[in-house]
Amino acid sequence: MFDKVLVANRGEIAVRVMRACKELGIDTIAVYSEADKHSGHVRYADEAYNVGPSRAADSYLDHGEILDVARNADADAIHPGYGFLAENAEFASKVEAADGITWVGPSAGAMERLGKKTEARKVMSDADVPIIPGTVDPVTEPTEVGKFADEHGYPVAIKAEGGGGGRGMKIVRSEDEIEDRLEEAKREGEAYFDDSTVYVEKYLDNPRHIEVQILADQLGNVCHLGERDCSLQRRHQKVVEEGPSSELTDDLREQIGEAARRGVSAADYSNAGTVEFLVEDDPNRDPSEKLDIDDNFYFLEVNTRIQVEHTVTEEITGIDIVKWQLRVAADEELAFSQDDIDIDGHAIQFRINAENAAEEFSPATGGTLETYDPPGGIGVRVDDALRQGDELVTDYDSMIAKLIVSAGDRDECISRAQRALAEYDIEGITTIIPLHRLLLTDETFVGGLHHTKYLDEELDPERVVDAQNQWGSEAASASTEEASDSVEREYTLEVDGKRIDVTLEEHGSARTPNTTAVMNGGSQKQAQSDQANGGNSGGDAAATTIADGEQVTAEMQGTILDVAVDEGDAVESGDVLCVLEAMKMENDIVAPRSGTIAQVAVSEDESIDMGDVLVVLE
Repeated sequence: MFDKVLVANRGEIAVRVMRACKELGIDTIAVYSEADKHSGHVRYADEAYNVGPSRAADSYLDHGEILDVARNADADAIHPGYGFLAENAEFASKVEAADGITWVGPSAGAMERLGKKTEARKVMSDADVPIIPGTVDPVTEPTEVGKFADEHGYPVAIKAEGGGGGRGMKIVRSEDEIEDRLEEAKREGEAYFDDSTVYVEKYLDNPRHIEVQILADQLGNVCHLGERDCSLQRRHQKVVEEGPSSELTDDLREQIGEAARRGVSAADYSNAGTVEFLVEDDPNRDPSEKLDIDDNFYFLEVNTRIQVEHTVTEEITGIDIVKWQLRVAADEELAFSQDDIDIDGHAIQFRINAENAAEEFSPATGGTLETYDPPGGIGVRVDDALRQGDELVTDYDSMIAKLIVSAGDRDECISRAQRALAEYDIEGITTIIPLHRLLLTDETFVGGLHHTKYLDEELDPERVVDAQNQWGSEAASASTEEASDSVEREYTLEVDGKRIDVTLEEHGSARTPNTTAVMNGGSQKQAQSDQANGGNSGGDAAATTIADGEQVTAEMQGTILDVAVDEGDAVESGDVLCVLEAMKMENDIVAPRSGTIAQVAVSEDESIDMGDVLVVLE
């Protein structure tokens, strides 16, 4: 077994991996960006190293910096968690080539075969796994998309090779949308996954999203651990996941599970992975009838990593998937066969996102966890990295925690979840807990009749607003601390990138924010800890002299991905002015009215703050 593992991730998944390591007697190394210097995964690790500024491309996605830390800290393995570098075959190959460092995941070759969507479709088709009609080769031109749509009909989906969770996927419903959607999918693929390659497939309007958890060792043993139903989504991103699915017959469940095993075996795959399927569902299906072997299911993709919702499977199988990731990477054989896998009871996971569901899931733009008191009791699990008093980091994903509830059956699980969500006390930031509480009283969800479009297209928005008003809490305003004659201050020193925490007592001084001293080669600079973007808080935008006219400002902190207009351009109401990336989502900033662009105050790749002027319209 390994002695020291570097976890190349952040937040709750980093802590989840570190906890598994601790139980196996393995020391852990955290890496963190400037935005995450005070985050929970940094506190939890045995060692922590700064890997760069807030922008993920310059820190968590920096191959060379991550590997340098691993070497300098004497790590003998790297676990990528999910997101960031978890499905990056190029990085995996670099780790495999590094002397004395093991990649905790499938081989780079297997990631290439199954992680790339077009390659995975070829593998699955050869293994007799049904696939959605689509291209087996990447597309580059709008004419290729149009040709596919002419053959199979609209809508079609343009999807990034490295995409997931709806990121890098654009839906085309008519010919005149093709060019814009193609460029958007390419741009998101490049921005989030460092790969602008895209492909096209037929888009199913009302499917159920069923995924199968896989574990495979390096000796050819492959097991599936049952399925999860991830049909409750908003904008193609999962919100609630559960297992097993309440809507599949045992025959269809077994058929899908064996298809997943068959496809993974054909790819010479080892470690953990998830095979995702779409199951066609008739919206007029009688609730008493379950989906059976006569209903179509199609391979969607393989996630060559641990999934956010792996917790559901752990609760109903009793198998610690992260520990088995580490054991398989250390050349251990699976201690169980397919016949040993038993599904016991039911589990539901609720993603606790810092978003306001009543305002189209707008992400929180900051805040302090003035109260953070998660629920407990039998059958309740919380995966998080938060503590009361923490500042919300808004540079990355909006998910701040996961609540997993398990029970003997689905009905008991729903009742227990109602109790747990009512106990979950968070003050200082807005979350989607009110939405979760609403869903547990919603006839469609409780009846298991929801599909992937239910949240976006069918759930009454007024009910969501009412739930937010009843159970939600508003983000609190920042408070100031009073002066004190004697103050203990915490300082964080970074010496050659390594974190050292010290506490000093000062007398006769006013209380000031914590500071971080960054020391590199003897040079030192002071940075206030509330500078969330490494000292760059949209300075260029804020410092620009603003022309007269109507100002279009940023509603959240983020990065400008694209500027669609030039000064002097005439625009109509609703025209896209620029594209703002925030919380890993692209947001089109549109013209509020017709007019002429008097000034463009931002540029591509610029970090901006909420309230910064983007464009001036006259």
